Amino acid sequence: MAETGRVKATAIGLSAVLMWATLGVFGAGSGDVPPFLLNALCFGISGTLALIWLTVSGKLDRLRQPLKVWAFGTIGLFGFHFFYFTAIRNAPPVEANLINYTWPLLIVLFSALLPGEKLRIHHVIGTILGLAGAALLISGGEGIQFSGGFAIGYGAAVTSSLFWASYSVLSRRLGAVPTEAVAGFCLMTAILSVCCHIALEETVWPAGSLEWASVLALALFPVGLAFFTWDIGVKRGDIQVLGAAAYSAPLLSTLLLIAFGFGALTMSVGVACLAITLGAVVAAKDMIFKKGRGAKTP
Repeated sequence: MAETGRVKATAIGLSAVLMWATLGVFGAGSGDVPPFLLNALCFGISGTLALIWLTVSGKLDRLRQPLKVWAFGTIGLFGFHFFYFTAIRNAPPVEANLINYTWPLLIVLFSALLPGEKLRIHHVIGTILGLAGAALLISGGEGIQFSGGFAIGYGAAVTSSLFWASYSVLSRRLGAVPTEAVAGFCLMTAILSVCCHIALEETVWPAGSLEWASVLALALFPVGLAFFTWDIGVKRGDIQVLGAAAYSAPLLSTLLLIAFGFGALTMSVGVACLAITLGAVVAAKDMIFKKGRGAKTP
């Protein structure tokens, strides 16, 4: 029964990866809204909807958590986005995104520090395959050059990766904190994003119903529900499998952008697809073969 619950939680966590794959399409559809304002809108909408649901379902008391829990959740969500936006503003997007996307690998490595978790060689191999595929995908098959002139941006990208990997792994240590508390983290992230927008950006609102619909879609799924399902996955699922499978997000995002006419299917995309898929299968070897052996047991 415990293994079944672990598989179910892993599947729920993987739904977050699928939702994050829509970031590219919905982000492109949101127009020229600056990053922190978009962050504020999305987290504000998702947090408010979650708050309404908690009120209606009589679970509002789930938000009553110690200050350290509020600080942990808010710093995790807001810190990742703050440093990611800082990175892409101060470094070439390709290099910044590639550095940022080391967080799945860090999740797999950091998971070795968790009680009850065992880091095996196939977890590392699978995640490295995923990283290689993501690098090929993000670079488009062209060379990547890191320049010392973008040290601030690169440093911010490293920090964003460390923030999200640490948040994901340490969430396992806060397993008693209900997932509903994420609603509060979203609202606090929205407030801090508003402050950053006022200080750093010019206001550009979504123009027309299509852009507003894209913002709403972002708020409902990749910048909303995904954080709740990810919380379930990292707390009760197979965190190594989740880390390796996270590399499918940029792949699926690219394929969606191609499907909607924002890109072209190239050889590098095809090779990246194979590497990321193979990496996810290798990392999930234990789960796949345990299921197979269980099916043969009379």
